[in-house]
Amino acid sequence: MSGRSSLTRARPGTGPAAPARWSRFRLPGRVQIAGVLAGVLIAAGIGVLALWLPQHSSAGPRAGPRAASPPAWQRPAVSASGLAERSGVRLIRVAVTGGGGLLDLRYQVIDPNKAAAVHEARTPPAIIDEHTGLVLNRLLMGHAHHGQLKAAVSYYLIFENTGNWVRRGSEVTVLLGNAQVEHVVVK
Repeated sequence: MSGRSSLTRARPGTGPAAPARWSRFRLPGRVQIAGVLAGVLIAAGIGVLALWLPQHSSAGPRAGPRAASPPAWQRPAVSASGLAERSGVRLIRVAVTGGGGLLDLRYQVIDPNKAAAVHEARTPPAIIDEHTGLVLNRLLMGHAHHGQLKAAVSYYLIFENTGNWVRRGSEVTVLLGNAQVEHVVVK
């Protein structure tokens, strides 16, 4: 007789009844093929979108006889008193507010007829940081005065200062109407 009896136990996990062990889980062949095809289709779709989107989003409205000209971020430089003569407004102050994320521009209307240019599409109000050249022209929640401006009344514009680029003590150029005032110190 051999040294082994039929009653001797084999090591666990061995023998004819032991389940097959895999070093990793494998999907059936059809599932693998479907996954690869889905991945290829998604990658191709992203590639087509990446090539198509910049061409169509940067095109904007087609140039035509009625196309509006883009706003000018360079206007004739004037002194603070010259701003009143040219644009009909007197600059009161530019101040950082909202934890640094906003710029508060205050102005007083001297001549309502000239001051109407402050909110025209071709001469929108803006603030330019003189150190970086950054143009801040986005008004908080799109706020702009509508209606007739009144003489001797103070108005305000709140610009988004995303990233807190403009700080107290910075020098900025203020564009209002048909003129710009340079070297305005932010409070």
